[in-house]
Amino acid sequence: MARTSEPGHWERFWASAPELADVYDTDGRVVEALLRLVEPRGAHILEVGAGTGRDSLELLRRGAHVWVIDYSPGALGLIGKQPGAAALHRVRGDAFRLPCRDGSFDVVFHQGLLEHFRNPEAILQENARVLRPGGILAVDVPQRWHYYTPLKHVAIALDRWFAGWETEFGISELRQLLRDAGLEPVHVYGAWCVPNLFYRVLRRSALRAGVRLPLQPPLPLLGPLLQRARQRLATTQLPLYTGMNIGCLARKEAACGSSS
Repeated sequence: MARTSEPGHWERFWASAPELADVYDTDGRVVEALLRLVEPRGAHILEVGAGTGRDSLELLRRGAHVWVIDYSPGALGLIGKQPGAAALHRVRGDAFRLPCRDGSFDVVFHQGLLEHFRNPEAILQENARVLRPGGILAVDVPQRWHYYTPLKHVAIALDRWFAGWETEFGISELRQLLRDAGLEPVHVYGAWCVPNLFYRVLRRSALRAGVRLPLQPPLPLLGPLLQRARQRLATTQLPLYTGMNIGCLARKEAACGSSS
């Protein structure tokens, strides 16, 4: 039987997760991409599969009306413990059957969601349904040609992957999936894993042993040089094909996702 990602995987993950301060965030890449196209103040925004909800909280601080949906009570509980979370609309729900009316949101976004399901088209169609005409969908997923991919699939084959199952995408494939859902891609980005994956795995293992390493390893001499190099290369196409994550923002056309 093919492996799948089930709610139980996520309940175990959030139950065993370290303190929020020890969980890496998206380094602001999703919010940064949205701010290129969206004025958050007054916008109605939905995050699907919210996880820690930190991107949603940042958009809330910028004046948006934000809803977060997750099928994991553990994730929703973690979100609710954060400062300012009382103003979020937290909903337990299913990404395939969003409890929202057609055209309810100016923005829908998700990070770390689409790759866990074998039928991503259905999720994107549901995203499109709840977007208003002209609204923006932002999708952030693992990038296929990264060393993370074979390591992950070995863990899946050994039944040691925390989420049960996961896939990955190329940027052309992601664009096409969004077009198939009736959305028009308008912006793409790639992002490297900083610090790298090996350090993150080492840090998580150290936490289990009671040793807390810094989130970012100190590199007093090379750190500024590496940061400048990353900033310069980030403006090229390179991160789309070498980064750990890619994202695509797409706009809903007037007739997209309407109910029959």
